[in-house]
Amino acid sequence: MGPSTESGDTEKPPNQEAAETDAPIMIECRNLTKKFGELVAVNDLCLSVYAGELFGFLGPNGAGKTTTIKMMTGLLRPTTGTAVIGGHDIQVEPIPAKRIFGYIPDNPFLYEKLTGREFLHFMADLYSVQTGERARRVDDLLRLFELYEKGNDLIQGYSRGMRQKIALAGALIHSPKVIFLDEPTVGLDPKSARLMKDILRELCRRGTAVFVSTHILEIAERMCDRVAIINKGSLIASGTLDELRELAAGSSSSLEDIFLELTGASEEEDLFRYLGEI
Repeated sequence: MGPSTESGDTEKPPNQEAAETDAPIMIECRNLTKKFGELVAVNDLCLSVYAGELFGFLGPNGAGKTTTIKMMTGLLRPTTGTAVIGGHDIQVEPIPAKRIFGYIPDNPFLYEKLTGREFLHFMADLYSVQTGERARRVDDLLRLFELYEKGNDLIQGYSRGMRQKIALAGALIHSPKVIFLDEPTVGLDPKSARLMKDILRELCRRGTAVFVSTHILEIAERMCDRVAIINKGSLIASGTLDELRELAAGSSSSLEDIFLELTGASEEEDLFRYLGEI
């Protein structure tokens, strides 16, 4: 179902705008594997994500989602296989690869004694954003994420949702070509979650490749061009929602139904049967 990585051919993404511009591959995992002793956390994973595509990465708790993202971003060294970002192997060329992506983990680390504005200037320093552009970008991002009035407040006083937004603003300060987000809507109220979704779609419209790991299947169903489902470390499905319906025998209508069918819902069925007998 997913794009082949064994040849030089590239599969066109379902996003029509990306397809018409013959979008390049911005994220490519080639037989990516990570073992911790006898535990195989990620097993021979292959996938590709294109410029302008919003790609959802789904799986149960402990399926290997965060481990995969950490290998893609260079935080973990794979046991075997490679992760290539914008044509750069993250292990062989880490600096060129990291220059072109932004990363927001599920629990981002923030310097609480900095103000929001100081944090964005710090991130601009890390990515060598030119001084002439920096002030404008900082102001624009603070306004975009509705943090302008709180920009001079210490981050230690920010709510969970505000922290998520300032973390994403920091990841966007250098106009990255690739964005990795691990559970980006955790802690966000409905309005902020909608803002986050709209920003991600706009980034894709401008050609950014967005890779999102989430447990919220409804969000993935509404925003993603394609999704991949990982279970017990192995990729079990990848494609558009229509392609996943075909893989699930065409009997499921929602991504939640497809997800449960492909990952196995026998334990849930046994639980419901047991509760019904009480």
